[in-house]
Amino acid sequence: MSLERFYYDNRTVKWFAYACVFWGLIGMLAGLWAATELVIPDLNLGYAPTTFGRLRPVHTNAVVFAFVGNGIFMGVYYSLQRLCKARMYSDLLSKIHFWGWQAIIAGGALTLFLGYTTGKEYAELEWPFDIAITLIWVVFGANMLGTILKRREAHLYVAIWFYIGTWVAIAMLHIINSFEYPIALFKSYSWYAGVQDALVQWWYGHNAVAFFLTTPYLGLMYYFVPKAANRPVYSYRWSIIHFWSLIFIYIWAGPHHLLYTALPEWAQSLGTVFSIMLIAPSWGGMLNGLLTLRGAWDRVREDAILKFFVVALTCYGMATFEGPMLSLKNVNAISHYTDWTIAHVHVGALGWNGFLTFGILYWMIPRIFSTQLYSRKWANTHFWLGTLGIIFYAIPLYWAAFTQSMMWKQFTEEGTLKYQFLETVSAILPMYALRAVGGLFYVSGVILMMVNLTKTIRRGNFVANEATEAAPLPKEITTHGKSHWHNWIERRPVQMVVFSLIVVGIGGLLEMVPTFLVKSNIPTITSVKPYTPLELHGRDIYLREGCYTCHSQMIRPFRDEVARYGEYSKAGEFVYDHPFQWGSKRTGPDLARLGGKYPDSWHFNHMLDPTSMSPGSIMPAYPWLFEDRIDKSKTPAMINVMRKLGVPYPNGYETKANADLEAQANGIVVNLKNDKLPVGKDREIVALIAYLQRLGKDIKDAPKPKATATTESTDF
Repeated sequence: MSLERFYYDNRTVKWFAYACVFWGLIGMLAGLWAATELVIPDLNLGYAPTTFGRLRPVHTNAVVFAFVGNGIFMGVYYSLQRLCKARMYSDLLSKIHFWGWQAIIAGGALTLFLGYTTGKEYAELEWPFDIAITLIWVVFGANMLGTILKRREAHLYVAIWFYIGTWVAIAMLHIINSFEYPIALFKSYSWYAGVQDALVQWWYGHNAVAFFLTTPYLGLMYYFVPKAANRPVYSYRWSIIHFWSLIFIYIWAGPHHLLYTALPEWAQSLGTVFSIMLIAPSWGGMLNGLLTLRGAWDRVREDAILKFFVVALTCYGMATFEGPMLSLKNVNAISHYTDWTIAHVHVGALGWNGFLTFGILYWMIPRIFSTQLYSRKWANTHFWLGTLGIIFYAIPLYWAAFTQSMMWKQFTEEGTLKYQFLETVSAILPMYALRAVGGLFYVSGVILMMVNLTKTIRRGNFVANEATEAAPLPKEITTHGKSHWHNWIERRPVQMVVFSLIVVGIGGLLEMVPTFLVKSNIPTITSVKPYTPLELHGRDIYLREGCYTCHSQMIRPFRDEVARYGEYSKAGEFVYDHPFQWGSKRTGPDLARLGGKYPDSWHFNHMLDPTSMSPGSIMPAYPWLFEDRIDKSKTPAMINVMRKLGVPYPNGYETKANADLEAQANGIVVNLKNDKLPVGKDREIVALIAYLQRLGKDIKDAPKPKATATTESTDF
């Protein structure tokens, strides 16, 4: 059979590699800045875009979707062509994919800085970007599947399985989690509310980690680790079991982020069970990667690329052991809302995603530029800077987590809480400082890598179209030797897509349908009423400023939390919350029962200068809230959309909503004036105070049931 001559497209690979490094540095610097703000609050600078609440979503989105996202596309475009022995299906689709993704990243970062956010962690980008992401993801899928269909290699190597599974799962997760009603160009409300929104969000959030930070990188691992080690993958059978078991089990595990919350108990338990089961496929994949390096351990001592891969796989194993451990309720009771979760996530992000990406860059860039790496010594220095960075980042945060969790739970001999919340924050500030040092080490290594790769590129000659030859794929594919059960699906990429969708869809379907259709899962509370128009505006300001990044609104049924915050949270409290605001980290105290705890003047002064009310506070000030006006022109649209979402505002209420808004604002202004704090009734601080004073009030003001002889005690 004659060979066909064709050319691999390295230009798109190069673009994605450059974007990966550039956005990686930007995202990591944003993270370092945000981390340092917790130690030196003055770094918030007194400007809205530079506060922690806005900077933190910029950091997470830049690292996840810009650094890791471009790293995925870089590795997929390089490896897929060589595994399929075919150029990418369409150069035009490749260009649209690249520039479309960069436009989403740049536009998303800008809008997040400006406060346009959905208020849902890892899904903060507003509805125009959600649509754009969907379209670009379709472009990527069409290009990938088109390349697979025109391949010259009959066998679909397991790395391609992971690429297909990633594409299918992310499409499903993104579309379902992004159902929202727009009220303006960059403002929308989640279609889901309260408990249902929490379930969908963490089904998405957990599986974004699974199918954006994990499965595509496992595909890259199965290609680049054997290439760098010059050895075949240790066990191909393991890799197949790894793929199918991982994509089936992972999708069920999201509810373990919501243990001890108002989520129905059966859903929490289901998430825990499948989280524990995840250890087997995850460690199978890790061991498969490490054992692939058998016989290459002598090279590991000298080869920085293999060192990066070894630590990446080790961090993957650590993170995938720790995740199931954190899903155990007795462990989660300590870890949740503390820095343990932050440490856990960053072991995966810095170690698994970061180090695997660095290893791939060091291996691939010299090849597409037909040269040698400029300095292996610098690469080894980068490895040690990065490794020390991970250690200095993670260990202090584990220490901080245990310290703060134990302080939260301590009582005096008289039965009162031993520590105020702010005392627990002050105690862990040295750990936060060490975390920032670790981040500085890690970023320094990235900068050294950029210099090394730049010098490598300058002394090389870029091969935009890499010539190669391969025989065309025969029309009739015959199997030589023993046929295995997986051979059938390996040759049918379309069926692979369909089967992957079915496998990843089962878990989400069985978890969400009962929560949405069985009313007993979300019992109603008659005292819970919709937010007033002024409170709705205040809630939007709360979301805009990223308050959910530091405060939770979920009191768990623990003695210390009930003593500190009030009665534990019920599912029916959140039926009008679009989106939910349960939070995932308490840098500040829980706010679920904040309403009525302090006078309006306290909130006024606290937002103007937090330390005036809470000496030693690390919260930023919000002076612009006292100058900026409430945009009352949006009120009718807000009411209309909320009604469409099921909030029982009367028909026609939007025409008089602003009158009610002004009446409530007047009451707050009078209260502030009595305390010699004059402010205009149209200022944003008035709306925010209204929202904060509402939190938990419906439950506090609800009539208490009369005690009977059969009433059981609910005391803790």
